[in-house]
Amino acid sequence: MAGEAKQPTGLLRKVGCADLAAVPEVRHALRAMLGTWGGPGATDVAELLTSELVTNALVHTDHGAVVSATVAPEHLRVEVRDFVSGLPAPRVPHADDGTHGRGLVLVQALADSWGVENHGAGKVVWFELNGEAA
Repeated sequence: MAGEAKQPTGLLRKVGCADLAAVPEVRHALRAMLGTWGGPGATDVAELLTSELVTNALVHTDHGAVVSATVAPEHLRVEVRDFVSGLPAPRVPHADDGTHGRGLVLVQALADSWGVENHGAGKVVWFELNGEAA
């Protein structure tokens, strides 16, 4: 319909070094971008996984990160780029680790696909969701 506002289809945010306060800001921006996208729970899963990847980038590197998200009616892709070499891998956390060490395990369990790509000075950790209920 002419004059109708279109939902944004992309998100790009730079997050400063150790700026953990930016994690909820990125999560809220993602929720606003997604609107009513996906089945029940899809936006919640997208927010959780994005929070985990951004937090990992900030906690495990001494640099900031760049978060990008692209959404289509049936597909969401979120990428978090940091500027430190080395590929992360999911690990089974020890029982006494509290909530630490579960980020990539959650991504692996809840995303429809995910991966890590080297990008010269750094890497991109990404996930995709198909928009159905989790």
